[in-house]
Amino acid sequence: MRRRQLMQGAAALAAAGAVGAEEALLPQVSAGRLERLVLEDAQLGDRPVDVWLPPGYRGDRPHAVLYMHDGQMLFDARHTWNRQAWAVDAVAAPLIAEGTLRDFIVVGLHNHAGQRHAEFFPQACWPAVEQTAAGQRYLAGQLKHPPLSDAYLHSLVHVLKPRIDARYATDPRPASTFLMGSSMGGLISLYGLCEYPEVFGGAAALSTHWIGLYERNAEIPGALRAYLERKLPAPGSHRLYLDRGTIGLDALYDEAQARVDALLAERGHRPPLTQSRVFEGADHTEQHWAQRLALPLRALLARQEAAAA
Repeated sequence: MRRRQLMQGAAALAAAGAVGAEEALLPQVSAGRLERLVLEDAQLGDRPVDVWLPPGYRGDRPHAVLYMHDGQMLFDARHTWNRQAWAVDAVAAPLIAEGTLRDFIVVGLHNHAGQRHAEFFPQACWPAVEQTAAGQRYLAGQLKHPPLSDAYLHSLVHVLKPRIDARYATDPRPASTFLMGSSMGGLISLYGLCEYPEVFGGAAALSTHWIGLYERNAEIPGALRAYLERKLPAPGSHRLYLDRGTIGLDALYDEAQARVDALLAERGHRPPLTQSRVFEGADHTEQHWAQRLALPLRALLARQEAAAA
């Protein structure tokens, strides 16, 4: 049973967002509306970007912006490789309507499945990992290419964000600009926050894939923690949400997540701005991320806290 769960999780990491003939079709949403842009990038390749506008979206009222990775997995399970989705529209719309969350839009960047690990693994950590046994296994197995995450973030920050702010009614300030992702998407969300703290006011990382490989190792999580030790924003300045489940691949994150939690505590990162949660029985799937999505949304976008700030 455990081996099957791990293999299913590995397949999810490898195939997340794999594209097929359905990609040309716009996903359907149950609330609000979706628009598709194309982010052109000569180095990484062009990618679709799905922008979700909540019900009642108005061009004369500024909205916060949540940039989410693996954009093809966010809205419509009929369009995803595993027939699961985050159901972002279904979760977010009622919370906005009832006043729990601020007005916000979601910008979902599709991944390039073949280079997803390379685009999402924090590039600044690679020199500490590259020559280790775990790093060599990672390069040969999942990474397949030296990291491209600096280029990915540059494209998001310097090309896509100005375009989003020009096209939609947004509040472009850091206090209204956030990142969210799961698994490898959790890593790139944290990396984006640390590399561009003047752009992003917070990040949510669900089921963060600290181990890189599909097995426990010390080298990759150690390099990631050392990077965070150098680059974490000052406590009290940004919002940070972390979580993990306890079965499948998520069961392998316990040691690494505990070390990161200890680092956050040592540095003075405390609730409510910083949260780290464990969900018993939760697996490494979009279905489970959807079930708890309201929590990271509240952590980043709660209306009451925004008003107090």
